[in-house]
Amino acid sequence: MDIDFKKLIQLQSLDAQIIKLSFSLDNIPHQLKEIDEEIERLEKAVEKTKDKLAQNQKARRGLEAEIQDIQSEIMKLQRQLNDVKTNLEYSSLLKKIDNSKQKKDILEEDEIGKLLQADEISAEIQSAVKKAALEKDEFQIRKNALKAEQVEMENRRKELMQDKAALIPLLPSEQVNLYEKIYKRMNGIALSPVTDDFCSMCQIRVRPQVLNELKAENKIIICENCGRILYWAQEDDRQESTV
Repeated sequence: MDIDFKKLIQLQSLDAQIIKLSFSLDNIPHQLKEIDEEIERLEKAVEKTKDKLAQNQKARRGLEAEIQDIQSEIMKLQRQLNDVKTNLEYSSLLKKIDNSKQKKDILEEDEIGKLLQADEISAEIQSAVKKAALEKDEFQIRKNALKAEQVEMENRRKELMQDKAALIPLLPSEQVNLYEKIYKRMNGIALSPVTDDFCSMCQIRVRPQVLNELKAENKIIICENCGRILYWAQEDDRQESTV
C-alpha cells in the first residue's frame, strides 16, 4: 500500500504550528501579569512619595504645636517676673525663659528644615507622577499590542485546527492512530526525515535495505532507535515537516 507521506508531513507541520502558537498563547497571560505588576509598582512608588510628604506635614504640625506650647510658657514666665520678691527668684525665671527660648529656636530651625524638605518632596512627587504617567502609557501600549497579538494567534490557531480536522479524514485511520500515538509519546514530533542515511531526529544510521524501502514509499517504517515514522525527504520536505 502506498503511503501518502506528503499528507503526513502536512499533518505534522500543522501540529508543529499549533504547538508553537499554543505555547505563545499560554505565555501571554504571564506577560500581561508582569505588565500589571510594573504598573502597580509605579503606583506604589508615587504613593510612597506622597506618604513621605504626609509624614513631613505631620512632623511639622507636631513642631508647630510644641513651639506654640513653649511660646505660651515663655509668656507665662514673663508675666511671673512682675510678681517675684527676690533677685534669686528673678534670676531663676530669667534662666527658665532663656532655656525655653533656646529650645524654641531649635524647634523653629527644625521646622524650617521640614519646610525645605517638603518642597523637595513635592518636586519628587511631581517627577514620580510624570514618570509614572509616561511609563503607564508605554505599558498600556504593550498590553494592547499583546492582546491584539493574542486575538490574531487564537484566530490563526483556529484556522490551523480546522485545516487539521479537514486533513485527517484524507488519511487512513490506522495511519492517523499510529501518528497520534507517536506524537503524544515523542513530544509532538512523530515523523523524522532521513537524509544522508541518518534519521534526522536521533542521528542513527539507517540500514541500506531500509533506505530502499523508504524511497519506495509503500509502507510505514519506524526508526529502530527513536520510534518515529521515517520518510525519505529532500531539503524542502525537511523544512516543511518542522515549520
